Amino acid sequence: MSESVASGPPAPAGAVWEALGAEIRACTRCDLHQNRTHAVVYRGGERPRLVFVGEAPGAEEDRLGLPFVGRSGRRLDEGIAKVGLEPAEYGIVNLLKCRPPANVFSRSAAATCRPYLDRQLAILEPDLVVSLGAQALRALDPEAPPVTRAVGVPRPKERWTLFPLLHPAATFRSRRNLEMWARDIDRLREFLRRG
Repeated sequence: MSESVASGPPAPAGAVWEALGAEIRACTRCDLHQNRTHAVVYRGGERPRLVFVGEAPGAEEDRLGLPFVGRSGRRLDEGIAKVGLEPAEYGIVNLLKCRPPANVFSRSAAATCRPYLDRQLAILEPDLVVSLGAQALRALDPEAPPVTRAVGVPRPKERWTLFPLLHPAATFRSRRNLEMWARDIDRLREFLRRG
């Protein structure tokens, strides 16, 4: 990945955002910190129109300290380009801030990290939050149907609208998932076009 893509546009400025980032990078509240190279905080614009919320960092994310910069990140970036978003219009975060061993999602770590996600979203104030995968959807909307039934359908919430998508990694597992992803990226583009 090129340096310009990996670094992206500037993150939100301000003392509150900087303090939150430092707190996340220094966090030792769960066991995941023991094996991390970097805590993964944010990639995106200063005032994003929408924020993508993934589940957990992978190996490349841990190495670089940025969300969605590996294989799944390339698929997400392709989807973002298809939607037609400019770099300043979106942000990307993960529910978990550290890579879980063997990429196995940890619900206990998710409970520990959740306040960080809530604080990030409160600072960023997006109009739209796009969940990526079942774990992100469950965290943001415990009442949602299973992810394969929820994807592509906007879900109005108190502070924003939630738009569930499959996790980009799922698109590498089956042709059906890839087709669902493409369909729902089109739906996201149309939803944003309608305002």
